Amino acid sequence: MIKKSFVILEKVSRKKEQSIWQQGIREWSDFLRAKQVKGISREKKWHYDRQLWDALKKLQEEDSAYFVSQLPAKEMWRLYEYFNERCCFLDVETDSSGRITVVGISDYFSTQQFVFGVNLEKNLLEAELRKYKILVTFNGASFDLPKLKKQFGMEIGIPHIDLKPLCVKLGLVGGLKEVEKVLNLKRPAHLVGNPVDLWKAFHASGDREYLELLLEYNREDIENLKAVMEWCYKDMKNKTITLLSKDLSVQKQELS
Repeated sequence: MIKKSFVILEKVSRKKEQSIWQQGIREWSDFLRAKQVKGISREKKWHYDRQLWDALKKLQEEDSAYFVSQLPAKEMWRLYEYFNERCCFLDVETDSSGRITVVGISDYFSTQQFVFGVNLEKNLLEAELRKYKILVTFNGASFDLPKLKKQFGMEIGIPHIDLKPLCVKLGLVGGLKEVEKVLNLKRPAHLVGNPVDLWKAFHASGDREYLELLLEYNREDIENLKAVMEWCYKDMKNKTITLLSKDLSVQKQELS
């Protein structure tokens, strides 16, 4: 999907991108082969060609960070398929005062959890995140990432896909639990309640059973993010392909 994306180009909006698609220019390679593109001057076309060659080079180098400044935040989903094998899912738990108690980072196949007072340290978090090319959260732009920045001064340098606005765009409203229900994603019946209360109970009693429940709760959250991401990506991709097909039909009608 990323190679069909022209919104990475300077001052190219979704509307302008659709105009490019309507001309039968479906991918970067089509654009580069085209001698001219309607609505784009020769000088601007030359400039855009250079940008696309740069983007292709960065993809080949797996330099995902390049696209942080190239893609609008709401379009970061387009990178998922290309970098999905180097993708991580992140979820943060906090106490009643808003301090981070647990950070879970998972590639779905393995999960690392960082606990306050044990191994919740900036250098360990950053070392774990360096393994990945793309980050997925649910409401992370408003909650998880600002918390990490405030408590640890962390800046995330890889592309971030926030699933919450993406879900809303696709008609899935509410929090992660509500989205899971709509998508029929099951979680163990005993994982109910508030993770804040679990931490509070562990902190007050020292009973590790509460901590283990909190960690299991956190693990379930982050591992379910993969299924939500896959659903969102598939739906967004299908909608885009449908739009591309319509644009191609428009072009054929204009030529006939």
